[in-house]
Amino acid sequence: MLVKICGIMTEEAGVAACDLGADLLGFVFAESKREISPEKAAEIRRQLPESAKTVGVFVNETQENIIRIAETAHLDYVQLHGEESADFCRDLPYPVIKAFSIKKESDLDQLMDYDCDYYLLDSPGVQFAGGSGIPFDWNLLKEKHLPNEQLILAGGLNAENVQKAIEKVRPAIVDVSSGVEKEGHKDLAKIAEFIQKAKYRGVKDK
Repeated sequence: MLVKICGIMTEEAGVAACDLGADLLGFVFAESKREISPEKAAEIRRQLPESAKTVGVFVNETQENIIRIAETAHLDYVQLHGEESADFCRDLPYPVIKAFSIKKESDLDQLMDYDCDYYLLDSPGVQFAGGSGIPFDWNLLKEKHLPNEQLILAGGLNAENVQKAIEKVRPAIVDVSSGVEKEGHKDLAKIAEFIQKAKYRGVKDK
């Protein structure tokens, strides 16, 4: 099971997350309390092991700005959380993760309109685009034939529920942000516990 820690803002958090076993780190380049500059993300990226993959999170940004930021920050993936079309995603010169907010079963139908590297299933946002810190109903996925090997599960995950989430959804990647924070900052003990539960005590990779 691969683990993505999103909302990285400091070198300490980024390096520690990789040392603890995180596979992907997310940088937010959109309005958010976790927003980071491309230059700061690039500084953090230089401190990470080559094996670490970095993801830039964007919301309704122009292709020109996405490409510029991705080049500056040395991103491996572009994650889109807005109203981006399938053509918009297809035209980007980077591997794309398209995020979808899931409220009801029919929200899953739009996935098949997109040809992306990964599909991220998230809870609807509250103040900002992206998760609310509350899980959506994973049972909505039960009757859908989804490409599990391309699914990233996000939204309200933490060390207490990640095992159950993996067992129910069987995604390729689990994605966490607020679930490994304390008082609004990444907490290394919470990151360690989450990764341990997801990787070594949850469902094993196929």
